[in-house]
Amino acid sequence: MIRNALVAAAALTAVVAPATAVADPIIGTPVPCVGASDLVGPQFNVKKCGISDVDQHRAGLENNGGAYCGPASLYNVLHYWGHEKNAPVGWLTTKVGNLDPKDPADFSVITNSIWRIGVDAKYDGGTNLTNLRKAWDIATKPARDAGWTTSSGVVSTNNVSDFGGELAKKLNEGPIQLVYGRYKAGPTAGSLQRSGGHLVTVVSATGSFNGNTIQLKLADPGRAGDSGQGNYLYTQSAYESLDVTLTKKVFTEYVPVKDDENTREDESMQPGTYRTVTRWELTGPRYVSDTTRQMVEGFNWFDMAK
Repeated sequence: MIRNALVAAAALTAVVAPATAVADPIIGTPVPCVGASDLVGPQFNVKKCGISDVDQHRAGLENNGGAYCGPASLYNVLHYWGHEKNAPVGWLTTKVGNLDPKDPADFSVITNSIWRIGVDAKYDGGTNLTNLRKAWDIATKPARDAGWTTSSGVVSTNNVSDFGGELAKKLNEGPIQLVYGRYKAGPTAGSLQRSGGHLVTVVSATGSFNGNTIQLKLADPGRAGDSGQGNYLYTQSAYESLDVTLTKKVFTEYVPVKDDENTREDESMQPGTYRTVTRWELTGPRYVSDTTRQMVEGFNWFDMAK
């Protein structure tokens, strides 16, 4: 159901020839990318190079990949470990380190890989942070079998006092997967209600420990410069790193009641509840909306060592 015949399941078991030893494509401005790992003092500056910026919008995925931001952003994380750290991550004979998202010859296999991440993350029209960490565990099993250790976890904006500092420290270990919700006006004045969400890969972070703002650069699988143009569903768009600012916010969130399909009653008709939450509002030139506000809710972090 979630892929058509163009993307055959057999491709995941096909042998992928090792890539020629060439410089890894990188994102970041200016080129070449210069990494940073400054966590000393009151301010931090962390930047990772060698992270891919794959598109989620692809022919062969359900709804042309419209809800595959989770699997695509996790592929970016795996690309870093496969290319920059030479970790044998992947599935069966498909190894991420042998694939170049910028090579048209690898486009279909990478589409398959994003689909496979979706399967492992229990894609059901979308994915969540918990199941994406399980997909990470599956994709990194070849590395553990080869003697690597792997770890992952989640940090929520609601359960940590210095969210920006934690983000910087985890990014220093490896690229992280950030989730933000799209919030519209709630039923009462001043309240907000979640209406959807999106996942991206964080490339760099600058700010102050225990501060209220952070500057990030993102690899966003859903905001390709050529999205909707020409044969964009069959080609990888140019890599970009998008600038955003996160600002700490505390607000009242309205949470509607979800209907339980196993009961005769429509629970969604019941009144919802209100709660006070801490989020970090995401703003930037490519993140402008007249109807919603983007509120970061947390991130997945990942680490590997041998």
